[in-house]
Amino acid sequence: MRPEVLFSLFKPVTSLTGIGPRTGKLIERLVGPNLVDLLWHLPSGVIDRRYAPSVADARPGVIATMTLEVGKHKKPPNKRLPYKVYCSDGTGTLVLVFFHAHEDYLKKALPEGKTRVISGKVEVFGKEIQITHPDHIGTVDELDELRKVEPVYPLTAGLTLKMLGKAVAAALEEVPALDEWADPAFVGRQGWRPWLEALLEAHAPDGEEALDPLMPARARLAYDELFANQLALALVRRNMRRLRGRVISGDGRLRNKVVAVLPFQLTASQETALGEIAADMADEARMLRLLHGDVGSGKTVVALLAMLNAIESGGQAVMMAPTEILARQHLATIEPLANAAGVTAALLTGREKGKSRKAILDGLESGDTKIVIGTHALFQDDVAYNNLALAVIDEQHRFGVHQRLSLAGKGRAVDVMVMTATPIPRTLMLTAYGDMDVSRLLDKPAGHLPVDTRVLPIERIGEVTTALARSVAGGARAFWVCPLVAESEALDVAPAEDRHAALKARFGDRVSLVHGRMKEREKDAAMAAFVGGDIDILVATTVIEVGVDVPEASVMVVEHAERFGLAQLHQLRGRIGRGDKPATCLLLYAQPLTETARARLKILRQTDDGFQIAEEDLRLRGAGELLGSRQSGLPEFHLADLSVHSDLLAAARDHATLVLERDPELESKCGQAIRTLLYLFERDAAVRNLRSG
Repeated sequence: MRPEVLFSLFKPVTSLTGIGPRTGKLIERLVGPNLVDLLWHLPSGVIDRRYAPSVADARPGVIATMTLEVGKHKKPPNKRLPYKVYCSDGTGTLVLVFFHAHEDYLKKALPEGKTRVISGKVEVFGKEIQITHPDHIGTVDELDELRKVEPVYPLTAGLTLKMLGKAVAAALEEVPALDEWADPAFVGRQGWRPWLEALLEAHAPDGEEALDPLMPARARLAYDELFANQLALALVRRNMRRLRGRVISGDGRLRNKVVAVLPFQLTASQETALGEIAADMADEARMLRLLHGDVGSGKTVVALLAMLNAIESGGQAVMMAPTEILARQHLATIEPLANAAGVTAALLTGREKGKSRKAILDGLESGDTKIVIGTHALFQDDVAYNNLALAVIDEQHRFGVHQRLSLAGKGRAVDVMVMTATPIPRTLMLTAYGDMDVSRLLDKPAGHLPVDTRVLPIERIGEVTTALARSVAGGARAFWVCPLVAESEALDVAPAEDRHAALKARFGDRVSLVHGRMKEREKDAAMAAFVGGDIDILVATTVIEVGVDVPEASVMVVEHAERFGLAQLHQLRGRIGRGDKPATCLLLYAQPLTETARARLKILRQTDDGFQIAEEDLRLRGAGELLGSRQSGLPEFHLADLSVHSDLLAAARDHATLVLERDPELESKCGQAIRTLLYLFERDAAVRNLRSG
């Protein structure tokens, strides 16, 4: 239950004086419904009014605060022209410019012959020194009340800076003093103030430099958020380990048969990962491990050997994939290897009906079927397992936690291993998967051919099409990726449907189209035709980014590559170069390129290391974009920026580990303060993992 000391912060924003339903809805849309959400909405800029020159000395482009005598008002002849007010201070004349002005208001605020304090950005237009729409107009008596440095907050349509500033100030007044939860020695070494002082300082920057995320006030708040995140994950992890598991330890007879027929030697990373997985499965606690590897690093083989370990111990194993086509591809990889070990692998998707489905279900219930690969169908109500021991979940970020739990709930004390080929920087890994043990596949099997990556202006698309025709004539298959499905007024790019039509006009029925708006069955049919060789060119959106394995595909064209993220482009490129033929990836871009887009394309030319690319993507874009919808399994932070706060994340992780070692149920005075922190950052579920929670 949330501590009483925090009750005031979880009141609705409409409880503040002057915040009615309309303004409350705008604030809720921008930050959230409660006062605490206003606390995390930090300033993004400042209005610095400390520069107070005369008119003659005023520098253009700088905010200036001047005491001026109001002169003549000049009303425009029509509404398209600005309203002007001429002011002076003896050294020169300053013109105040207003568009769409309300004359009555301006005559009241700026009466002729009176002295007023004006603040705003100085501009020069023709021979006139002017300020357009001053940010402050007031009397000399009000000068002492004028904030010399005013915070500027991100806004939404309909919400003014004045309205939001008042709401934030009112919310800050409601903040209670809270006991310290951070290690005092660490806080002292960092030169940080207590939490409340840091919060107030962050909302009252004394200049642009105070907005830097590494400044003490902001760094302190970022650390607190990261500490709450890491502690919550540690509590979930500990709770998982408390669940009763079972010892799974095979004798290696089946695994050895598979290793003997592999066309390559296991990499050092694969051997390490297999050792970690075997140790987890042999432990009495349940396994929850993430197998993280770049495209082509051999995750499927590692998963199969783990599944065979479960089977050697008398159990069954399942592998769940997010799409039917990916499930079938896993079966195609696993089935011949499993057969070499004398183990039959079955497929269960929504497509299996009638007698074939019943036969599969009977095999699972009797225990005759040891390995089953499939989609969501694996955990339907009518699916019963004889002795499910290991569940492998591919592309974890495509599934919700409840789906993972539903599958694991089909057996007794099921070990769980999740896999992803999505490159994730180490810092994001710790914040998203900190409840799991992690095995990383850092190298690729011997003989892996690098992809020849070239960057070309989109004006050369005709040459690209001609080169593509030569490749297809030589037996190649190609992906052509577009950023949009259909025409968009907002973006001047060729949509996938238009590109498909253009290529079809040249290549005929050997071209097909797949995108996210198609029905699942239509997508699967188009993909299957490409996999089977019935078509040569597949025009697609990013729907093909994950889980399409076509060894014969050796060409990838990405149209308007500047509109894709770095990790996204790497994933797309990973769809080719899986066979024994040299592969080429052509990234077509439109001018002008932003510096970020230029940097992305340069990195892709220089390396195919997904982990390095992920780190560079984080550096270029920051965590905010990476933590959006593209990677839905990752948490969103309000105060922490993982691209700059990685050291703080490591410290927060160490602190969380130490706290739970010394005070596992958070019962000490400091432990109670830490509980408050968890509730403050709405990690209520984590608190429930405490025995006394």
